[in-house]
Amino acid sequence: MCQHQPPCPSAASADRESARLVAHHPEQGWSRLCNGVLLFEDTGELLPDGRIIAPHRPLGGTAVMTAA
Repeated sequence: MCQHQPPCPSAASADRESARLVAHHPEQGWSRLCNGVLLFEDTGELLPDGRIIAPHRPLGGTAVMTAA
């Protein structure tokens, strides 16, 4: 799919998320990469072959506060 040099990582590659953006729709919560991967704002992915990659946001880093 990739027409530029150097070519983007394939959709099967571990670094597939580093491919160039082709379409970006933040209002709808998704982006499409040059390698055909759809990225969603929850960090989930849909690969060109139909496989689903579950969201993988990092855990921790923010404290949860509760009302008293």
